[in-house]
Amino acid sequence: MTYLAAGLPAPVIEIDLLDAPYWNGTRQHRLMVQRCAKCQSFQWGPEWICHACSSFEIDWVEVEGKGAIYSWQRVWHPVHAALKDQGPYLIVLVELRQAGNIRMIGNLLGDPLQRVKMGAPVNAVFEDHNEGELRYTLVQWELAGA
Repeated sequence: MTYLAAGLPAPVIEIDLLDAPYWNGTRQHRLMVQRCAKCQSFQWGPEWICHACSSFEIDWVEVEGKGAIYSWQRVWHPVHAALKDQGPYLIVLVELRQAGNIRMIGNLLGDPLQRVKMGAPVNAVFEDHNEGELRYTLVQWELAGA
């Protein structure tokens, strides 16, 4: 069971392989983010250089798939043809407090008309896509205790 309609283009790992550790982690149901080996700052999205100290000593570390809703939007207008009958759906910006307050975006599972509260705790949900030649896993979010 997947959250969004079938027919969406699959995510593709960048040619430079910068985000490969993230996608490899999701396949194992592990949430991976970058952390600077020099200053220990977390960062998201993936970069070759630390945003805090400009070091090139960037590692990938597993973080807990728990966060809080920092911002959200209820989407009514499709952004892709495959979504034309999907709306509304909820997009959340999740702050990972145990990972330096970095923020990740994703869909909020459940009733698309549900009341969304800023700061509400959420958990990562790993949505496997095993059909077709390209296999991948998306990170979705659900309210804690759902």
